[in-house]
Amino acid sequence: MRRVGPKPYTMTQRAIALLGRKDEPTDAVEEYCRYLGTALRAHDIQLEIHCVPWQIHGWSEALNALRLQATFWRGTWVLVQYTALAWSEHGFPQKFLHAVEILKAAGARTGIVFHDNEPYPGKRIVDHIRRSIQVRTMRCGLATADIGIFTVPPKKISWRPKSDARVEFIPVGPNLPIPAEFPPRAIQNGVPVVGVFGITGGAAGTRETEVILCTVRQAAQQLGSLRLSVFGRHAELREQNLREGLQDVPVELTVEGVISPAEVVERLVACDALLFVRGGISSGRGSAIAGIACRIPVVACADGETAYPIAEAGVVLASPPVLEELPAALVRVLSDNDLRVALRLRNSLVYSKYFSWAAIATRFAELLGH
Repeated sequence: MRRVGPKPYTMTQRAIALLGRKDEPTDAVEEYCRYLGTALRAHDIQLEIHCVPWQIHGWSEALNALRLQATFWRGTWVLVQYTALAWSEHGFPQKFLHAVEILKAAGARTGIVFHDNEPYPGKRIVDHIRRSIQVRTMRCGLATADIGIFTVPPKKISWRPKSDARVEFIPVGPNLPIPAEFPPRAIQNGVPVVGVFGITGGAAGTRETEVILCTVRQAAQQLGSLRLSVFGRHAELREQNLREGLQDVPVELTVEGVISPAEVVERLVACDALLFVRGGISSGRGSAIAGIACRIPVVACADGETAYPIAEAGVVLASPPVLEELPAALVRVLSDNDLRVALRLRNSLVYSKYFSWAAIATRFAELLGH
């Protein structure tokens, strides 16, 4: 009889996810790291999350603490998570470069995950200054690190220097507990449900609210009664505007602020279409990926970052002028059951191949193994 020996011992590889300040009330980057860490365990990689709490202790003390920590990270992969506001109160992230330089000096293998793939927009003088500093910071960080990881295809990055810097593309995943299977979905009682997951704060949120109102009003005028479910960050701040803007059309409105991840999945699964209005859709937009993961047809705008693999998903894209294109796209999705079925199938396939945490962790494991 053949003897079966013990399973070979596999040494767990250690990796570090380094974050800046914590965002409130929810921190999408920290959630991203936790989901990624869970998925990496299948590859025998232990991802530890560390922060540089400069907003609490000040930059000098925070960087000194990082310098001490980094002495234990020689030869270890440290994935620095970049957003401009994680490393600066007002989006001027020059100090981010000090953190990357400390890691390199300590002998860590350093990667930068760019969650902000582009600098912030704006037409004011301060916006131009901020944008210039952000571009310089990202370029210098990329030149210093061993690898840069973008959440959109690098060819779509406007500022990326034409150099020998090593770059990779890995989309974001949904920061949600996605179930393995979804039941078939048909419009209930003839009243379609349109979901909106999250609204940006500030002036951008005002513009997004106007787009939501225009799109849903025109859709209701053509289709009749609709249900609009708006939930997630900043949604509650726009409830009054939404109710006032929809008071003369047959739209039943439900608004909820931040809810649990499980509740987000419940809301998405109950939708017949997800209306994405937070700029152009891309593989770096977590709230849009959430809809794809929940197999919901997505109606969204295209911009310079819209590319593969989003183009393969169940997404109906609108081009400018947005206020004319989006309503027509939403009506098309809600009025065609066969189209919705096809879009759901495409979302299922694309999610498994590109946006599931298993697929994302496999890509990271390939990089960290080199």
